[in-house]
Amino acid sequence: MKVSAPYALTAEMTHRCPLQCGYCSNPIELQKRENELPTDDWLRLLEEASELGVVQVHFTGGEPLLRPDLEQLIRRARDLGLYVNLISSGVGLTEKRMHKLTEAGTDSIQLSIQASTAELADRIGGIKAHEIKRKAAEIIRSAGMTLNMNVVLHRHNLHEVEEMIALCASWGAERLELANTQYYGWALANRDDLMPAKEQVMAAEAAFYRARERYGKQMELIWVLPDYHENLPKPCMGGWGKLSLTISPNGIALPCTVAASIQTLSFESVKDRSLSWIWEESESFQAYRGFDWMPEPCKSCDLRFQDYGGCRCQAFLLTGDAKNTDPVCERSPHHHLITEAVAVTRLSHISYRG
Repeated sequence: MKVSAPYALTAEMTHRCPLQCGYCSNPIELQKRENELPTDDWLRLLEEASELGVVQVHFTGGEPLLRPDLEQLIRRARDLGLYVNLISSGVGLTEKRMHKLTEAGTDSIQLSIQASTAELADRIGGIKAHEIKRKAAEIIRSAGMTLNMNVVLHRHNLHEVEEMIALCASWGAERLELANTQYYGWALANRDDLMPAKEQVMAAEAAFYRARERYGKQMELIWVLPDYHENLPKPCMGGWGKLSLTISPNGIALPCTVAASIQTLSFESVKDRSLSWIWEESESFQAYRGFDWMPEPCKSCDLRFQDYGGCRCQAFLLTGDAKNTDPVCERSPHHHLITEAVAVTRLSHISYRG
């Protein structure tokens, strides 16, 4: 099948991170510093990405500020005409570093928060970082940089949706993504602690819509659906190997940020193959493109053109076979795995208020 060019490259520069968030989707086996791609390899990859048709790059981690070559890579990306977004915890962002990032050509920075109050945010993140993040937001805005923000939602902070939106507005955010926890990596390992009850999700969603009426003209608000409380699955990254690709810290090319969790697939290293070959020819990127691979009920379902069978990583992690219909789908023979996981959560268990 003809493959269109990827729109975005997610450059995971490191798994090192000052925070210890239990909802992190990074793999349980994190890559060590000595395994990280060196600067020259990243510079080559940016050139290959540009030639392939990529138009934007997201530098992320872990914490990308821990890489001393970050500005060099940003500068090269901008020289190639790529839009540059930096995804950061804000820990380590000083005025001096901000000046370097601005000079290098950074277009926008996405800053994460964990809660609206310092006590709860620091408890979720594992370190006292809330005040650091406030100062980081101030530094970003003072530099004239676009400030985007995100918060991962789970049972410990869902009750603060309106307060978190108000906080981000006061910090000067132009866009806020409220992402209900996706259960991969560490988040899957900690699922029982993170999973909210349906009633809590519904209350939080109602709070989101109230806040959108209030702040909708001030900043863009995004609500990422809570998988386990839906009856139909989300599209798999707009289709497996269709819109974007990820490079892990050690140089493994992936169709999405958590694809390495599919242990039945072998993924190519950018040390051995060109980015264009991996995107267009590799078995791993071809594996779930299109519709021919689909079993029933997906194969004959009209919704396959919208959800592409759902998430391949979730299918593997919950059923052991990445070809299976995403268990989130109510038509999946494995949907009981989702309903059973949700059933063990009771609203009476939701008592944590920081």
